[in-house]
Amino acid sequence: MRALADPLRLRIVELLAAETLCTTHLVAETGARQTNLSNHLRVLREAGVVETEPCGRFTYYRLRPAAIEGLAGAFTRLADTARTTADADRKRACP
Repeated sequence: MRALADPLRLRIVELLAAETLCTTHLVAETGARQTNLSNHLRVLREAGVVETEPCGRFTYYRLRPAAIEGLAGAFTRLADTARTTADADRKRACP
């Protein structure tokens, strides 16, 4: 979850959901500096959200759908817990 908290990382993930891209394309799409983008891609890679594929001089990045599905499941569980807590709080509320 923390890996997607940054707006630029979330934008990178949105772009990679549509297609596999190299750093050059991501720089062009986001307007971020290459060094900044590389740091964000490292965070996403270490979190297991993206994977790399070297191709000559370039490294292509692709989204790992299973990682996103895992996050979606975690958010669903959080929402279910919050819903249960809210229901219990309403039942205990003062009349």
